[in-house]
Amino acid sequence: MNASAPPGTLPTIESSGGDVFDIPSFDGLSIRCARWPAALPAARGTVLFLQGRTEFIEKHLETIGDLRLRGFAVWALDWRGQGLSARQLDDRHKGHVATYDDYLQDLQLLVAGHLKDQAEGPLLLLAHSMGGHIGLRFLHDHPGLFQRAVLCAPMIGIRRGPTGVAARLMATVANILGGDRAYVPSLGPYDHRTRRFEGNLLTSDAERFARTHAHIARDPRLALGGPTLGWLAASFRSIARLHRDAPAIRTPVLIVSAGDDRVVDNAAQHRLHRGGIADCRLETIAGARHEILCERDAIRASFWRLFDDFVGCSAEP
Repeated sequence: MNASAPPGTLPTIESSGGDVFDIPSFDGLSIRCARWPAALPAARGTVLFLQGRTEFIEKHLETIGDLRLRGFAVWALDWRGQGLSARQLDDRHKGHVATYDDYLQDLQLLVAGHLKDQAEGPLLLLAHSMGGHIGLRFLHDHPGLFQRAVLCAPMIGIRRGPTGVAARLMATVANILGGDRAYVPSLGPYDHRTRRFEGNLLTSDAERFARTHAHIARDPRLALGGPTLGWLAASFRSIARLHRDAPAIRTPVLIVSAGDDRVVDNAAQHRLHRGGIADCRLETIAGARHEILCERDAIRASFWRLFDDFVGCSAEP
C-alpha cells in the first residue's frame, strides 16, 4: 500500500478486500466492523485488530494488508463513539464513554456472535494504545480464547494531558457534578487546521501522518476531537482495574513500547511487565513515537520482526 497516495486514490475497506458489517450493541448503538480473508490459500490464523482512541478502521489498512500477506485473516471494529460506529453525544467530536465495560460488551458481541464461529485457525490479538488496554482486560475475562497477543504502545498509563492525583480528582468531581460530558480542559473538536505534522506526538512519518488526515478529509464523519472528563474518569478506573487483574492473565503477551512515546506511560508498561502478566515479553523500539504502526518504514520493519518472531511466522515474498 502506498503511504503517500493522494486522497482521490485512498484505499477503502472494500478496495482492500474487506467486507463491512454493523452489529447492534447491547444498548442499541450500531458498531461498525470489518473482516478480510487471508491473502494465502490457507490461513495461518485469524487476527483481531483493536485500534486506539480517535482512530478508525481505514487508518490501519496498511497494517491489515501486512497481516494478510503473512497468511492471517483479519477482523476489526470501530469503537463506540468513534470512526463510523454510533456516537453517543450530540457533539460527535467528543470522545466519550461512561465505563470501559461498554467497550468490552461491544467487543464480546463481535467475538461471541461472529468471530468465534468464523475464525480460521488460531486466534491472535493485535492492539494499539487504548485498544491494547481493552484487549488486556478482554484477555483476563476470556482466558484461553487467544493464543497470543501483541500490544503496540498499550495505554496502561496516561502521559499526555492531565494526569496524576489532580486529574483524577478533577474527573471524579466533574462526574459527580454532572460535568462528565465536557471536554477535558484545553482540548476540543477536531480541527484540520491545527493538525500539523511539525511537532506532532504520534509519528515521524510525514506521509502516513498526511494519509490519516486525508481519510478524514474524504469522510469528515471519521473525525474525533478531545476526550470528555467522563472518558478520562472511566480510563482511570479501568487502568486501576487492569493492574489489579493483570496477574490472572495467562495468554502470552508481547508489549512493543515506543521509545519516544509522549502519549502513554512507558513506565507503567514496564511495571506491568515486571510484576503483572505472568507470560509477558517487553521490547522497546528506539526512536518510535506513539503510533508505531504508522511510523516510518525502518520502525515498522522493527515491529514486524518482533511480531514475526513472537507469533512464529513471516510475510510471504
